[in-house]
Amino acid sequence: MGTKEELEDWCYEVFRTMWATRAGTKVPDDESKLGLKNEAITLEGTVLYADMAESTKLVDSNASFFAAEVYKTFLYCAARIIKDQDGAITAYDGDRIMAVFIGDSKNTNAVKAALKINSAVRDVVQLQLKRVYKDTDYAVSHTTGVDTSELFVAKTGVRGANDLVWVGRAANHAAKLSSLPSGYTYITKDVYDVMNKSVKFDSGGSDVWERRVWSGFNNSTIYRSHGLWTLD
Repeated sequence: MGTKEELEDWCYEVFRTMWATRAGTKVPDDESKLGLKNEAITLEGTVLYADMAESTKLVDSNASFFAAEVYKTFLYCAARIIKDQDGAITAYDGDRIMAVFIGDSKNTNAVKAALKINSAVRDVVQLQLKRVYKDTDYAVSHTTGVDTSELFVAKTGVRGANDLVWVGRAANHAAKLSSLPSGYTYITKDVYDVMNKSVKFDSGGSDVWERRVWSGFNNSTIYRSHGLWTLD
């Protein structure tokens, strides 16, 4: 069988086969028992994307080892914080990280993680960078997006080289939010409406989130904040 014929048969079978789905009780990973055909896990989840800003400029304007050090420190801090907030890391993609939170506190935990990442970038990564590279004018910047929805998780790729694909509004919108202007955490109205007051208001009772209109997605309501959360 030639390559074209094999691909035609594969695609035809995928399009014609009914899906077998089951409800998930934990965030699936590469070891989850999912086949490469039409099998999926569904769950209610909150997705966080944290994305470094202007990484192309960073790579083009600096030594490769310096750019790698920035990547490593940013991603390590983000990953550590996500795990501390009961999130599951689902992907690293160059200069960004994706995580999924589930459970009753998923929205609050995701937002708290985003605010802690803000603190880590400002108070840890940037300060330690300047401690070593005193003469550089480079400043680490990033954007985080958070949304919540039902997620449909399937395995994609070929045997021996596959990964999970996350289908659902939250996965798409969180990624898109992380591409908005840097320096902010962006969350959807669905997240804002249900997250705990502890991540919505400051100690004086003022809302730390600014309501915005997301013109790129049907003028939907989103919220943004450059707030911080003290690291332990």
